[in-house]
Amino acid sequence: MSTRLNPYIGFRDNARQAMEFYQSVFGGELQLSTFADFGAGDDPAEAGKIMHAQLEAENGLVLMGADTPNDLEHSPGGNVSISLSGDDEPTLRGYWEKLADGGTVTEPLMVAPWGDAFGMCTDRFGVAWLVNISGTPRQ
Repeated sequence: MSTRLNPYIGFRDNARQAMEFYQSVFGGELQLSTFADFGAGDDPAEAGKIMHAQLEAENGLVLMGADTPNDLEHSPGGNVSISLSGDDEPTLRGYWEKLADGGTVTEPLMVAPWGDAFGMCTDRFGVAWLVNISGTPRQ
């Protein structure tokens, strides 16, 4: 296996719902493991929380996430952005529409000064997304 870089998002009590949402956006296979599955965690109330989730889409996208235990600090979305970029305009626009649905658009998806379509949004789980669709650079 080659080295790959992918985001890992920390949630507070809604990792399952968030990862299922991302599966509805990107498709693919979602694997969910709870703290109880690994016999981990000191708090029995957290047994059903997600210790590790991994979504692998058919096009190679990989997204991981987990619930943050109650005894650890959690800042939703905290200084993390996830960038989606490429030249498959229909696919990227589809992702954009689904991610923005129920969220907040901070920069509409439109042609940027560098010639690509670019937009920024925060989804309904507080995660910031940047979408860049390659185009013809302006002269």
